Amino acid sequence: MTKSGADHLNSLDDGRCVLIDGAQVPCVTTDPGFRNAARSVASLYDFQSAPENVERMTFAVPGTGRRVNRAWQLPTSYAELVQRREALVAWAELHHGFMGRSPDHVASTLGAMFMGQHIYAAHAGGRPNAVRDYYEYARDNDLYVTYVVIDPQGDRSKSTTQGANAGVAVAIVDEDSEGITIRGAKMLGTGAALSNELMVTTLRPLNPEDSHLAFTVVVPIGLKGLKLLSRRSYEQSATSEFDYPLSSRYDENDALIYFDDCKVPWERVFVHRDPIAQLAQWHETPAHSYQNYQSAIRLMVKLRFLLGLARRIAETNGTTAFPSVMQTLGELAADAAMIEAFVFGMEAKGQQYGPYFVPDRGLLYAAQVQAQRLYPRMVTAIRELAGGGLIMLPSSVADLVNPDIARLIWRTQHGAIGSGMDRVKLMKLAWDALGSEFGSRHLQYEMFYSGPRTTTAGMAHRTCNWSAAEAGVDAMLAGFDVPTL
Repeated sequence: MTKSGADHLNSLDDGRCVLIDGAQVPCVTTDPGFRNAARSVASLYDFQSAPENVERMTFAVPGTGRRVNRAWQLPTSYAELVQRREALVAWAELHHGFMGRSPDHVASTLGAMFMGQHIYAAHAGGRPNAVRDYYEYARDNDLYVTYVVIDPQGDRSKSTTQGANAGVAVAIVDEDSEGITIRGAKMLGTGAALSNELMVTTLRPLNPEDSHLAFTVVVPIGLKGLKLLSRRSYEQSATSEFDYPLSSRYDENDALIYFDDCKVPWERVFVHRDPIAQLAQWHETPAHSYQNYQSAIRLMVKLRFLLGLARRIAETNGTTAFPSVMQTLGELAADAAMIEAFVFGMEAKGQQYGPYFVPDRGLLYAAQVQAQRLYPRMVTAIRELAGGGLIMLPSSVADLVNPDIARLIWRTQHGAIGSGMDRVKLMKLAWDALGSEFGSRHLQYEMFYSGPRTTTAGMAHRTCNWSAAEAGVDAMLAGFDVPTL
């Protein structure tokens, strides 16, 4: 028995506190700001539970035999890593890569933390038993877990504990024999309103005096005192599926999460007051690279979609034979192929991590650096291919049901291929992907989801094999000298 879409939708009706437009949402599965995205997530589970997909998308949990998504699978070989990737690709293709915090993302994080239990055991504040037990619980129930890892920006010229920043970031404010109490805020809770549980943690290095900030916990979204302050819902703002085909389905939403004295039991605490362990869990286990490997797979699918969009726009405009357009399409194809090559390369160059087989970190971080550069370039190039066609569109689908207005539209909206309706649908889709609030959010998301450029470049710098790179230089320098006079 695999988790179905109905199972997931039912699990979201748990009294969670989602705040938007001045009020609390009664239930995200029926609210116009969240219901379609919730159903898009549910469709992932329906896909995996379809009889023809069960073997490809799921595996049997050892001991119970229950089948859960392959995102929870811990590959022990290259072949198993590829098998898992093929399942992640199939899921990403359902939303064309536009749901960046789909359930397979943090499942990857938790799986890699499970792989690195010994790292938790090596630190005073690490709690390996909690990591093991929670991974097994989340896996066995095929939960949708997301996370918050960033403090509110505040005054970036000061530390988290200075001035007005003090007391804003979520921190441990009390503890007893039952667990810890946390208070404060985190961002960005992408997908939190649609998920079952939330990991609360920090990615950045912390100072010894910041031990009250150095913790990792996982809590139910319906936990007492947990409040989701949602940004504007692009789904709710979408006037119709025809006008906003992506916004109306795949707006996974982002939220600032406030913890109003939330009590977390010890069995859900992975790290407790230990800045060194807090950082080690990301970079001494495969957690950081493994979760971003999932992101690279999703981006590969998304870029393939954008590439198809670019080609179809050129075909519709009748410009595919123009040398400049051929050059642009060729460059976009190379950009999309670059990320695909990185995904396949990091698998082929993968290494054993104990009994597990994990993708190569160096190629993963190189891929992130390239992705941050190429996504804005791809968006700009497709805008240039489309020109004014992205703007001069019917105001809404209502225009098409008025015969007098529709007659004028079909006289003026035509292309080199397809009907006028085909052109309007294509350009509506392209605008939603590139220029709407939803599209603009995705540009910002792809530029920063893995951190600022200094961070991603720094990771590429730290994981580069500089010795191998310089070996040839040293060999060449040793091969010649100042001639003897």
